[in-house]
Order: sequence, then C-alpha cells, then structure tokens
Amino acid sequence: MALRHEPTAPYHSVQDALRVLETVARHTTGVTETEIARETGLRTERLTTLLRMLRREAYVEQIADGAYVTGAAFARLGSAEGREEALREKLQHTLDRLRDCVGAAVYISRYIDGEVKVTQYADSPATPKVNEWVDFRCSAHATAVGKSLLTQLDHDGRRDHLARHKMARLTSRTITSDRLLLSRLASQPPTVPVLDLQEYAVGTVCAAVPITAGSSVGCLALSLPVEHAHRLRRAADALNRSAAPVLLSLTI
Repeated sequence: MALRHEPTAPYHSVQDALRVLETVARHTTGVTETEIARETGLRTERLTTLLRMLRREAYVEQIADGAYVTGAAFARLGSAEGREEALREKLQHTLDRLRDCVGAAVYISRYIDGEVKVTQYADSPATPKVNEWVDFRCSAHATAVGKSLLTQLDHDGRRDHLARHKMARLTSRTITSDRLLLSRLASQPPTVPVLDLQEYAVGTVCAAVPITAGSSVGCLALSLPVEHAHRLRRAADALNRSAAPVLLSLTI
C-alpha cells in the first residue's frame, strides 16, 4: 500500500516541534530560548508558539533560571517500557481537551491492516458520540473518518478497499458510485477537512483531518448533531489547527 505524501499544516508544526525537542534533549542541563532559536533557525514568534504548545503538553518544562529541559510526557513516551499505555493516556488527555475546545465529540481513527478502526474517542453527555449503526469498517465511503483515511492511500489502495467493502446506501446522501467517490477522493486537498453531511447517519454531520505519521495512516475527527451543522466548518478548522499535539504524540 502506497501513501500520498502531501504535508499538511499540522505536519509542518510537528517537524518544527521535533527540532525544538531534539535541541532541548541534547542540552541535559537546560537550554535558553535564544540558544534554541540559534540552533533550530526558527523565528522568535514561531519558536514562542511551539514552546508554549510543548510546555502545555508537558514535553518540555522551564527550570528556575528560565532554561528549558525535557518534561515528564517526553520521558514517558520516549521510554520503551510502558510506552503504549503512556501514549494512550496522553492521547486521551488531548482528546478530552479538544472535545471541550471544539464543543463536539472527537475521535482518532487509524487504517490498520486494510481496515478503518476508531482507536480512541472523547465524548460527554453534551457532546455524544456517533451511534455506530453500521460498522465503520464497512462504511468508509460514507464517513468523514473513512474518506479522510482513504484520501491518504494511493489510487490502487483505495480501489482495493472499495473492492472489499460494498458501497451500501446508508442515507439519501450516501455516495454509492465507485467512480464518483474515487474522483472526490482524488480531488480532496490534504489541507481541507473531509466532511460527512448526513451521509452515514441522518441527523449527524462530521469532519476529519489527516494525521499521518510515517507509514501510519490516521485521522482526527469530530461529530455534531445536524442542528449544530452551522458550527461544523468552524469546529473543523479548529480541529485542524489543534491536530499537531496528537500527531506529535504519535511521532515521538
């Protein structure tokens, strides 16, 4: 399975954040913001934004003299022992914060062994998750999650997936034509959220953005009841802007 490598804004943020983290990690006794800027070549404003995000996520912390050292989250994710549990806890904490930030249920989904899998989510009584009335593995053609994952595959990978999963009509808005869906997927810009406007379930709208880390295909998504559809694009843009911490956790 080949992937489409079209970097998104979160990807660029993560690349810069990793440069900062590598610099901080090299200086075990601490490194100043001025020194980080000199070694990474990042502009002051950009670096300040990245350091704020890295401190919030506990990847770096400031010591008494104002210098930066690596933080607790970086140590936990960088350790082979217990990494999977640490990663799951870190992602859940981030999802919970995103749920409250965008006012919607949020999800992480991965494309694993040729199948769509929602691996984690955060919902609440005020932001209920989607009712999975049809298995997400069989409905990639109709969900924002599925379409976002498929956009990250090459043409042959998409055709292989559709050949294994019949495109059933789930609502009156569901695309059931292979040709039309493949055309839509091919023309989907990687920087624009994929939308599901009641294609999977009547009464629900969704959006998803890619979080591809290396050869691992993934996406970050949200869902809203249709009466909040007017908030979908704004919430999707906020989700896209907030995807970097999730991608960073998956990359470390």
